[in-house]
Amino acid sequence: MVDVNVKNGNKANPVPVQEQRKAASIPSALPVLPVRNMVLFPYAVTSIVVGQPRSLRLLEQAVDDDCLVAIVAYRDPKVQEPQPEHLYETGCVAQVLRVVNQGRDRMEVLLQGLEKFRVLEWLGDKDYLSARIEVLGDIEPEKGDVEAEAVRHSLVQEFSRLVTTLSYLPDELLHSVAQTEDYRQLTYLISSSMRMDVQEAQDLLEQEDVVAKMLKLIDMIHHEIEVMELGKKIQDETRGAMEKAQREYVLRQQLKAIRKELGEEEGSQVKVEEYREKIEASGMTEEAREQANRELARLERLPEASSEYGVILTYLDWLTTLPWSTVTTDILDINQARAILDEDHYGLDKIKERIVEFLAVRQLRQQRAGESADTGGNHLLRREREGAILCFVGPPGIGKTSLGHSIARALGRKLHRISLGGIRDEAEIRGHRRTYVGAMPGRFIKALRDVGSRNAVLLLDEVDKLGADWRGDPASALLEVLDPEQNRDFRDHYLEVAFDLSQLMFIATANVLDSIPGPLRDRLEVISLPGYTDEEKLNIAQRYLVPRQRRENALRPEELSISDGAMLKLIREYTREAGVRSLDRRIGAICRKAVGRIAEQGAKSLAVDETVLVELLGKPMFFYDLAARVELPGVATGLAVTAVGGDILFVEASAMPGKKGLTITGQLGDVMRESAQAALSYVRSQAESLGIDPQFYEQTDIHIHIPAGAIPKDGPSAGVTLVTALVSLLTQRPVRHDVGMTGEVTLRGLVLPVGGIKDKVLAAHRAGLKTVILPKRNEKDLDDLPQSVRDSLSFILAEHVDTVLKAALE
Repeated sequence: MVDVNVKNGNKANPVPVQEQRKAASIPSALPVLPVRNMVLFPYAVTSIVVGQPRSLRLLEQAVDDDCLVAIVAYRDPKVQEPQPEHLYETGCVAQVLRVVNQGRDRMEVLLQGLEKFRVLEWLGDKDYLSARIEVLGDIEPEKGDVEAEAVRHSLVQEFSRLVTTLSYLPDELLHSVAQTEDYRQLTYLISSSMRMDVQEAQDLLEQEDVVAKMLKLIDMIHHEIEVMELGKKIQDETRGAMEKAQREYVLRQQLKAIRKELGEEEGSQVKVEEYREKIEASGMTEEAREQANRELARLERLPEASSEYGVILTYLDWLTTLPWSTVTTDILDINQARAILDEDHYGLDKIKERIVEFLAVRQLRQQRAGESADTGGNHLLRREREGAILCFVGPPGIGKTSLGHSIARALGRKLHRISLGGIRDEAEIRGHRRTYVGAMPGRFIKALRDVGSRNAVLLLDEVDKLGADWRGDPASALLEVLDPEQNRDFRDHYLEVAFDLSQLMFIATANVLDSIPGPLRDRLEVISLPGYTDEEKLNIAQRYLVPRQRRENALRPEELSISDGAMLKLIREYTREAGVRSLDRRIGAICRKAVGRIAEQGAKSLAVDETVLVELLGKPMFFYDLAARVELPGVATGLAVTAVGGDILFVEASAMPGKKGLTITGQLGDVMRESAQAALSYVRSQAESLGIDPQFYEQTDIHIHIPAGAIPKDGPSAGVTLVTALVSLLTQRPVRHDVGMTGEVTLRGLVLPVGGIKDKVLAAHRAGLKTVILPKRNEKDLDDLPQSVRDSLSFILAEHVDTVLKAALE
């Protein structure tokens, strides 16, 4: 044997005499016993089971010799036959105290740690591993070191807390720790008592400074205590939850027994459990969940015969069937959306462009949100307004409702139509309170349940026909529904909980804007849909209406054809409308007559030209007698906008003996009556320059009449027409029959701009007029007209009424 020196630092105290004897008696070369998943510390006594053949041969040799072995830990416990590179270089010399043969090539070995060492050299290949070693000491604090004593005291206190917390540590160990005064022995005693992984234990063994070892142990004890306390807290909470669940189960069983004794059916409890599952699976908000659970608790206490029982069941049905978290995925393919819109509707480029813009914004927002998430940003991830509120305004039959269906199809969303025409009860929007018998939610909550998606398209039809009476104002109730800043927390009176409507897309339709209240109109993005031109009607009829009517009347495409000439005659002489609804009905009548001829006369097909059209539908119903109507002086052709689109109107003026009388007829509103008085005042003030006797009004009565007296008329846009009719009457100069006009006139003769230019010009085009006189400031509105209309009409832009008279009078 070769004596080795104990390695000490500068601050190390001399190794105790008994330890010097230990170190002196340890050979410089020892057999190495690798151990898995543990690190042996000096002073520690432990038992291990050995099963490796090489380790068994080592133990047999060690028992035969001096019973000292070098214990080192595996770096990787998965290695089966460890080589030197698989083992740590620092370990602990151990004395074999006892070896018990357990049979089947297994031995139980009792070891006591003596000193830590470092491997200097791995020796040659034998039946087992061996190495030349160097015994290591630890750097202990000097005697009287106050800081070290404080650390020692803190370590003992923390270890005492750990012993009281952990049940597997005996109280005798705490007594031994308290009686140990040697810093090094205390450190290894506590280290060997604690549970730690191999790497932590190895780091602690290799640490040379005893004070650093103690500080590290204090940190480990802190962590262990925190973990144990947290685990105990979790166990307590789990135990409390289990006890609560068990208590509820016992109470429910008792309640079940009581109901059974009372003769009540068990179906009530089954329903309660069903609704409890529905509430959990519905994805509703926390507020709605609490409300549903409160109502469910009430339901559980009520007998089925109670009148309140059915009311609560209905309420829970509504809560659990609403789409709280159900959404559909938008189709963000712009080309596909444009193709769908073009497939369903001809023209309407402005509407289609708006839908494409909406899709483009959605697509870009989704892309930017993904980029922001990838880069860790959040400025694009905050919640934005997703809904859009479009309002299509135009005459009937122009395709406003069908356009809503196409938009929903292009977006890939579900659609629900809500008809608002004639609604006078505010509860139709907000719902009835549950205090009323037969209370129900409003139409919007009903629509959401029916459509089953919280991002659907809601089509609000006829929004301009809402009424108001003593039951409330539905238009005012719509303000909250359509306001993107308010509808995130829409509260239906029946539900009494907030529901988010911000992801809905609202599309409203109206014939006129005037009857929509201002605050409601302010929330709408208004898009005007004027009437169609004859060319557009021809394309719509041949592309959409004729094929549809053929399908509805069981006709094959080759069995019926309508020529373009016949279709234009049908448009101009059998219908008079801005849309195509009457045209659709006329085409349907042609199809039915074609079916009759095929069934009765055995015809194989029917080709409809202008002659056949008259045979099928009879003589034309409409024609424009412009030349006959304005051949006499005093009649002028004006342009107007009605609820069914643009139209022409005739203003007739007549003079008769009298004394300064003015009669105005034709069911006119106050504004138009005032326009007539202003027109007469202007003519009287400019009589001499207009070539009229200045005293004409002294012995004359004037009668102004606008035919179609059954139709109400109002507005200032007939001002220039009234002046032209009066000047034509008083100068006996007829008005040109191919000229139509519109514009408001002042007492100084200025022509002011008016609205509805596109509808009025389209009406002039349908009527066959060649020249249209418009206010100069309405020139910008000509850009909205189809190119074919602009090419076929001549426009005169007037700033003063003199320009109007010069262009209109013969």
